[in-house]
Amino acid sequence: MAENTKIEWCHHTFNPWVGCTRLSPACDHCYAEAWAKRTGQPHLWTGERRRTSASNWQQPLKWDRAAAAAGERHRVFCASLADFFDHQVPSRWRDNAWHLISQTPHLDWMLLTKRPQNIAKMLPGPAIGAPAWGAGWSNVWLGTTIEDRARLRNLDALRAVPAWVRFLSCEPLLEDLGEIDLTGIHLVIVGGESGPGARPMYPDWARSLRDQCQAAAIDYHFKQWGEWGPGAAFDATESARAVYRGEIQTLHIAGSREIKLAMPTRDDDALGPPLTLERYGKKAAGRLLDGRTWDQMPEVSHV
Repeated sequence: MAENTKIEWCHHTFNPWVGCTRLSPACDHCYAEAWAKRTGQPHLWTGERRRTSASNWQQPLKWDRAAAAAGERHRVFCASLADFFDHQVPSRWRDNAWHLISQTPHLDWMLLTKRPQNIAKMLPGPAIGAPAWGAGWSNVWLGTTIEDRARLRNLDALRAVPAWVRFLSCEPLLEDLGEIDLTGIHLVIVGGESGPGARPMYPDWARSLRDQCQAAAIDYHFKQWGEWGPGAAFDATESARAVYRGEIQTLHIAGSREIKLAMPTRDDDALGPPLTLERYGKKAAGRLLDGRTWDQMPEVSHV
């Protein structure tokens, strides 16, 4: 699917600027911050932001023409190395980005933020010469990251903004979110963490969100297991079940592969026995949940 990205849920990534600031536990092993340090730009994660080149800003126009010629809609993740609603970004840069979005009607722009409380005050205004926001632009999807229960408070801020599509990115999913209110949400993306220091995701956390989405007729996209994937069932004693219920514990190191014990997070016999979680690596762990992929995406009418 991806022309210039390996992200499963979009065709392209576009960064109008680069740089961000750590905000929540999801940022602990941020791939973008690691990239900045690796390329000698650590200052981009300590307050400075860098606008990308003029030639880079021309890319979405090319993608839009290609999508129009193919009679397709292409999804763009903006911004993978930044946060579109970051208050430390000059407002004129964001105005320029809104203008670009308004000029690419065959692209669906996925604006994912950890700062949903900023969205309403950073929507496009009349100064950029674009249509009024109104009920939202049909080619803009607004999303926020929900990695743990503490971040569930971001749901109300996202719901408060009119949008054709609202989505949640539960990646990296760091705990069982429990029963959540999905009113006004159209898509939930779930994934485990990858890269050095990755934290494992227990399968039942992903299943719970899938089941809630199915019950509410909401699209569900399982992106990846991440570094860790489910292993074999583990025959734990009842005392071990009592000690480790709801926890992930290191069992041992088998060669170069670390193995952890994951106990079911709920007292439900249907969940089966405890599992081992093994560090396979992102590619080997794959993206099958209960034997299949889950690639649902909203279909938006642009007529």
